[in-house]
Amino acid sequence: VNFCLSTVLSFPPSLKNLEKQLICPVCLEMYSKPVVILPCQHNLCRKCANDIFQVRQHFGGRFRCPSCRHEVVLDRHGVYGLQRNLLVENIIDIYRQQEEKLLDTSVVCVSSRLVNIKPEQRQQQLMCEEHEEEKINIYCLSCQTPTCSMCKVFGQHKDCDVAPLNTVFMRQKTELTDGIAILVASNDHIQAVISQMEEISHTIEENGRRQREHLANQFDVLVGILEERKQTLVGLITKQQDEKLKHVRSLIRQHSDHLEAAVTLVELAIQSMEEPHMSAFIQVHEHWYVGLQKSHLYFSSIFRVLEIYEAAKENNKARIGKAKTTFCKLENI
Repeated sequence: VNFCLSTVLSFPPSLKNLEKQLICPVCLEMYSKPVVILPCQHNLCRKCANDIFQVRQHFGGRFRCPSCRHEVVLDRHGVYGLQRNLLVENIIDIYRQQEEKLLDTSVVCVSSRLVNIKPEQRQQQLMCEEHEEEKINIYCLSCQTPTCSMCKVFGQHKDCDVAPLNTVFMRQKTELTDGIAILVASNDHIQAVISQMEEISHTIEENGRRQREHLANQFDVLVGILEERKQTLVGLITKQQDEKLKHVRSLIRQHSDHLEAAVTLVELAIQSMEEPHMSAFIQVHEHWYVGLQKSHLYFSSIFRVLEIYEAAKENNKARIGKAKTTFCKLENI
């Protein structure tokens, strides 16, 4: 049976859409490996990225993404420090393989003869194993296997549902291409999400650093205030201590003098008790008695002062205990 198989030299729309996604914005050609991914998630040929970097090298390793104008800052490794996009490279390989297969199967009908577009693209047509002279040109939908027309008419697939092999081929190619395009779009979306999460992570770290620094500064100010207050209170306590010590030591000297005078007075009074003459005793009695009364009054006043001091000391102990309790509560805040 002579028939003309005509397949137009064209690619599915989905394959053309995929091709648009694989065009470098610098050279306007399909990405050449290695493909690098910028921090903004756009891709460039490493060669194109290096060309831009060399031109802008005197700007400190900074250049803008040709797609979104986002500023790219490179480290000392230059473009070789950028991560390769292996997924895009694999997709390019798959695309080129499919492109070659489509070119290999593209023929036109000229004068009822099959003429290949290019001699080097001549297809090696598979032949049916059961009907050796028949080419495999249909696809059995029931058995899901390629076969020939004779198998459908006389062979094991005569009761099966079939479709032209080219139709099934193009449909499956389209499905695969659409799947690749979806995967590429998903990859770009995931890369954007990862970039966003990295920015969030950086923001969290920066906020934590600022909060720690702010807290440390506040505590430094508080410690400074407390240290200044401490020095003031220590100075006040020292001053009060010196004044009280001076006063107490003065009282010690004063009381010591009175005590010494009282001891002398007692000794003299005892001696006067031994006076044998009554007239002589009566003459000195008034003098010693008045002296003893004055000493008694002096020591009585001292005892009252000591009682007041003891009461004040107990009161101070209670106040100090209350202050310690308050300070302990502040420590637990």
